Amino acid sequence: MSLRSQRRLAAKMLKVGVNRIWIDPEQIEKVESAITRNEIRKLLHEGAIRKVPETGISKGRKRILRMKRSRGKRRGPGSRKGLTISKKQAWIGRIRVVRERLRELRDRRMIAKPAYRKLLLMAKGGAFRSSSHLNEYIDAHKLVKRR
Repeated sequence: MSLRSQRRLAAKMLKVGVNRIWIDPEQIEKVESAITRNEIRKLLHEGAIRKVPETGISKGRKRILRMKRSRGKRRGPGSRKGLTISKKQAWIGRIRVVRERLRELRDRRMIAKPAYRKLLLMAKGGAFRSSSHLNEYIDAHKLVKRR
């Protein structure tokens, strides 16, 4: 005979799913005959029906990974997340902007050619953090041509 209704009643009473109900195999006949909530309650009290404990998640794999990371393994560039620009890429981005600004100033005839050459070499040497820093330098040293 099926124990479906007994399992369902016990699950409802214990506030768990039907798969977490354990029925004692030696007392199956007793459980089969129980059809009311009262009878199921009595079987719960006797221990013929029990709630199976929740299964947790093993931390074994996590411990192994942590141990390997503490030894310096699994920390290569393929495991890293987030945006990290190399020094070279940062430099390329910076110098291109500065050189473009210098060209623009030269073509608009806002700075003289000797000043352009000087500033270009300074930029190559890493004197300017950004185009705004370049502008500050030009203003401070009065390199803008008078009209």
